[in-house]
Order: sequence, then C-alpha cells, then structure tokens
Amino acid sequence: MKIMKLFLKRNKMKNNKLFLDDVRSPKDAIRLIPNKHNQFYFANDWDVVRNYDEFVQYIEVNGVPKFVSFDHDLGDTAMDEYFRNVATKGTLDYDNIKEKTGLDSAKFLVEYCADKNQPLPEYLVHSANPVGKRNIEGFLENAKKHLNI
Repeated sequence: MKIMKLFLKRNKMKNNKLFLDDVRSPKDAIRLIPNKHNQFYFANDWDVVRNYDEFVQYIEVNGVPKFVSFDHDLGDTAMDEYFRNVATKGTLDYDNIKEKTGLDSAKFLVEYCADKNQPLPEYLVHSANPVGKRNIEGFLENAKKHLNI
C-alpha cells in the first residue's frame, strides 16, 4: 500500500512519462534506444515503476500516461531465461519466467485502454532482451492496428 500512497501524491504533479524497469533508470536506458531519443531519456520528468504490480497500480491511480518506456525482463527468473536461452539460442520460453514481464504490462495497458475507450500512449521498448523487445512491440502494434486504440 505504500506505493499506492506515493502514486496518489504524484497524481497532482503527474509527469505523464512512465518508465518500467526493475533496475535501470531512464538515463541508463539511453544505450538501448535509438539515438534520436537520447535527450528524451535524460529528462528528469519520469515516474519510475519497478514491476508489473507497480505498473498496474500507477495506471489505475493516475490513468494512462502520455508515454511509456518498457523493459521486458522484470526479475530474476526473467534474467535467468535471458542468459540461458535468449542470449545463447535466441529463444524465449515464458514458462521459465515466474514473475510478470514487460509483455504482461503491455497486455494490461491494452486491456485498460480498450475498457476505458482510450488510445494507447506513445511508447518505446528499451529492453536489452531482443526477443522480449520484439514481442512487446509486436503486441502493441497489433493492438493499435486491430483494436483501433
């Protein structure tokens, strides 16, 4: 509940830029995104959430932000899967990941926007996991195309 109180306080000063990553800050993500967005990530006007539950709570309290930056791997088992399979074989098995990922967060966001009849926010995926990154981007692009959100 502590995090919910933090987000309720922020609601009055909402930044409208949400950064989802379990360990990095927005400035740390600069090397993972296209150069044209570098200055965007240097700005200090981000709200940072560290996992799926915080992501959901943030949106439920503050509504849909104008911009979201997604990481895919949000915990230890996701990182284990990255090193075991993604980095070595180029495959990703979600059955090996126990915590919710950035893809789960993207799915929540699409469902929330569809339920509230709101457009999806602008987004980037700053994940170092290339398979997870493609999965999030593909899911969001498909949702925009087929759900008209």
